[in-house]
Amino acid sequence: MSFIAVIPARAASTRLPDKPLLDIGGKPMVVRTAEQAARSRAARVVVATDDERVAAAARRHGIEALLTRGDHPTGTDRLAEVVQRLGLAPDAVVVNVQGDEPLIDPGHIDEVAELLQRAPDAAIATCATPITDAAVLFNPNAVKVVCDRAGRALYFSRAPIPWARDALSDGARRLADGLPALHHIGIYAYRARFLSLFPTLEAGTLERFESLEQLRALENGYSIAVHVTKNHPAAGVDTQEDLVRIREIFANRL
Repeated sequence: MSFIAVIPARAASTRLPDKPLLDIGGKPMVVRTAEQAARSRAARVVVATDDERVAAAARRHGIEALLTRGDHPTGTDRLAEVVQRLGLAPDAVVVNVQGDEPLIDPGHIDEVAELLQRAPDAAIATCATPITDAAVLFNPNAVKVVCDRAGRALYFSRAPIPWARDALSDGARRLADGLPALHHIGIYAYRARFLSLFPTLEAGTLERFESLEQLRALENGYSIAVHVTKNHPAAGVDTQEDLVRIREIFANRL
């Protein structure tokens, strides 16, 4: 299995300015994330950023960095530029690792890359884990996915899907027995040819309403393979509270 891990990292953030550069145990967050990615079986780990400071921080720690354009609307568009700049073959597998996940499980990176290589009909592979808490099912910030029998995504939503009509008929918020509810984990493997095509795809109505970029692929007829794992992912860093928690984890490790 051969693949490349790319870490899109924008410095601009409304809640945490300069987020990739924030210190975690003596190293910038983007470096901690890249070090986790390097523990996967990726043949190459590249930080893709629009900020020279982020690129310089990565390089100081021996991590390959590519300075990309600043006008990309999504991380996937940034990956498309990386594919072009690195001259990757159409069949090359690229795993998108979010730059604010310094505790990402390297096994999840390997799993989505391997799944895509086993699924020639899919343009993308991603990951999900069974939902065991009703609070997650009804949380709009937790994205859910439903799949067909072949493990291909039918739909992603912020809504509680699938909807257990009978179990929820009384208005209660509970998990129905045996409900195949899956919490989507935001890690993706792509074929380079699809990444090159992605910027040309029109954003659809579902993507705009749900604000979920992966729906663009489904709305345009592309298949997404889903790996279901029981290993729940560690939370990323979106807020100051997340940052404090992550720093405490690394301080205990060190």
